[in-house]
Amino acid sequence: MSLDVAPESPDRNLALELVRVTEAAAMAAGRWVGRGDKNGADGVAVNAMRVMISTIGMRGTVVIGEGEKDNAPMLYNGEEVGDGTGPECDVAVDPIDGTTLTAKGMTNAVSVLAVAPRGTMYDPSAVFYMDKLVAGPEAAGVVDIRQSVAENIHAVARAKGSSPSDVTVVVLDRPRHADLVEQIRATGARIKFISDGDVAGAIMAARPDTGIDLLLGVGGTPEGIITACAMKCLGGTIQGKLWPTDDAERQRALDAGLDLDAVLTTDELVTGDDCFFVATGITDGELMRGVRYRSGGATTHSLVMRSRSGTIRSITSEHRLEKLRAYSAIDFDH
Repeated sequence: MSLDVAPESPDRNLALELVRVTEAAAMAAGRWVGRGDKNGADGVAVNAMRVMISTIGMRGTVVIGEGEKDNAPMLYNGEEVGDGTGPECDVAVDPIDGTTLTAKGMTNAVSVLAVAPRGTMYDPSAVFYMDKLVAGPEAAGVVDIRQSVAENIHAVARAKGSSPSDVTVVVLDRPRHADLVEQIRATGARIKFISDGDVAGAIMAARPDTGIDLLLGVGGTPEGIITACAMKCLGGTIQGKLWPTDDAERQRALDAGLDLDAVLTTDELVTGDDCFFVATGITDGELMRGVRYRSGGATTHSLVMRSRSGTIRSITSEHRLEKLRAYSAIDFDH
């Protein structure tokens, strides 16, 4: 199933339409940067994203959203999004990847949206966490999550023509990673800790000039699937193993027929070949600049990718807020 309207006439505009959605969410969230209220920031970002996504020419179903319908009134799992025309597709949304980063005014908070053909995104509902490995195009073919940390760091170093001491690994700063951190440091590699936002961390590992070479550690399964869309566009790899947090979750996974020892590859997390990934910076970071406000307007910086063409666009947009208000019903002033 392709997201193209017809094989002979590729719909090249969908990615550029989708970026308007993350721009709107980022501009709404940007007003809450540093205010210490992550729920307030998330609320306005969700609302802005939902208003804008309804204008996109697609028949989308939210596969990865804000949660089940009872707990999330907007952008909930199973919600139909888009304007009801165009291709059928799976939609993964994260209005703010890094709500705490936004609330504290820290780096690398982004707004993210990924789209793939209908029925191609892995269902993350059984197990919320997974152990992940993410690497960029140079090392995609030589890393393996079943290998030791040292073996993977040495493999990345060889692939990049450097030494382990030149490799920087991004890791979520969590107590569960104490042993992982020791193993990384034993190789001589460096660590960049992130407090939240492992979608941004994963993309940093796959992009040149970020100073990051590898992502390791346990993070959210939904974020892993969003990352897989990005890796399909970037030529990188994500490998994951489901990581139940307790016996009850482990049993649910087994009852669902899941193999907890299996390695989930990029192509298993997202089976479709025509994926779109868009992200807009909320705060400054290695990937993108955050939202900049000025009198009556704002500037955003986004990454826009499509797997089929391999095109990666870096888009800086200047917005006039009175024009946005006229058609979006979103108040970006507050």
